[in-house]
Amino acid sequence: MHSKISTCRPHRAVTAVAALLAGALALSACSSGDDDKEGTGQKPGATTGSTVSLPKLDGAKLEVAAVWTGGEQANFKKVLAEFEKRTGASVTFVPAQDPIINFLGSKIAGGQPPDVALLPQPGAIKQAVQKGWAKPLGAEAVKELAKNYSQGWQDIGKVDGKQYGAYYKAANKSLIWYNTQVFENAGAKEPKTWQELLTASQAVYDSGVTPFSVAGADGWPLTDWFENIYLSQAGPQKYDQLAQHKIKWTDPSVKQALTTLAQLWGKKDYLAGGQKGALQTEFPQSVTQTFTGGDQPKSGMVYEGDFVQVNIGETKSKVGTDAKVFPFPAVGDSAPVVSGGDAAVILKDSKAAQALVTFLASPDAATIQARLGGYLSPNKNVPLSAYPNAVQQKIAKALIEAGDDFRFDMSDQAPQAFGGTPGKGEWKDLQDFLRNPGDVAGAQAKLERDAAAAYGNGG
Repeated sequence: MHSKISTCRPHRAVTAVAALLAGALALSACSSGDDDKEGTGQKPGATTGSTVSLPKLDGAKLEVAAVWTGGEQANFKKVLAEFEKRTGASVTFVPAQDPIINFLGSKIAGGQPPDVALLPQPGAIKQAVQKGWAKPLGAEAVKELAKNYSQGWQDIGKVDGKQYGAYYKAANKSLIWYNTQVFENAGAKEPKTWQELLTASQAVYDSGVTPFSVAGADGWPLTDWFENIYLSQAGPQKYDQLAQHKIKWTDPSVKQALTTLAQLWGKKDYLAGGQKGALQTEFPQSVTQTFTGGDQPKSGMVYEGDFVQVNIGETKSKVGTDAKVFPFPAVGDSAPVVSGGDAAVILKDSKAAQALVTFLASPDAATIQARLGGYLSPNKNVPLSAYPNAVQQKIAKALIEAGDDFRFDMSDQAPQAFGGTPGKGEWKDLQDFLRNPGDVAGAQAKLERDAAAAYGNGG
């Protein structure tokens, strides 16, 4: 499925969004960290007045599946508790494994599909529709989406013009987080270009700290690294063509991006544990080891989206003071803006399931989780004051003001077999590239072979 988000947009649109984000983050030098958010008088998780009408569902039972764990899962359960309170329904959270399509397939084969699933890829939504699993959203959910979401966020949840997904969660995946103490000790400055990032990395290294943690044990952060470089360097039109496999992974633009990526991944001393250590580092650890150990952590920086804050919260570091963030630097003409997200999809059509997705599409649900931190909503009617710190508020503001001028995560647009399966496709190929960053041609050949098989075309 190719949405309006995947249409060609000029460089200047992306540049404008990147400039907005850069300016927003520059204003976010500190955060209160208080329980009372921005003087709203409300504690995290407190609810606001109802803006969405929900039916009484006394006795109804629902299952909701998602791959979320830890704090993210706990916070979402508080949203589900509010739905239970308002409707009288009973909702059970079902922990799913990646890839969630495979997990759902086994559940459906066993005759026990969850009522609603949160799918992290547009490709997975399309697959669920093609298999006959997904049910179209009803009039109330569609009405709620139209009221609260930009056209682009609505379209990315459509298949063949019909609404199947409601994007409950978004991610800004064009951010690099850094240990403030490390940067201060190294005399490093927030970089705006790729060359400046390499300079800052060298300064951090010279100060005695390894520059980067890379979550190589998980394939998906590696795809995000590539996408930011590729979007900035090759531009939006090439990005869309590669996302749809209209050009091959053996294209010179891919060679250029991988060669650029190797400028960091190819330097053993720039990666915590070297390439071997990076391949054993899972995403949560890549974050926590950057913000523990005082001014001598295992790394000074870590790349990933706004959701990094959940993991920073597991350390004693405070976002906005101990942990700061800058936009992914411009590699080409403009800085990249890559987004991702999770959409609620109905698998068992019922009054209760439709009501739950309608609730998730409302500002009521998103506001609850926004207050708890580590979460970003594409819902434009969630008050910015709901986000728990200045950094998160500015990231949310930038996403909403971007409207449709962003690019959705490329691997999430791909067929699941290529862009969303651990140990296979792009995830595995980029892990192999991290292991041997000198073999650009070999990585391209593997990527093209796997993409051609998954897309069913030769590019």
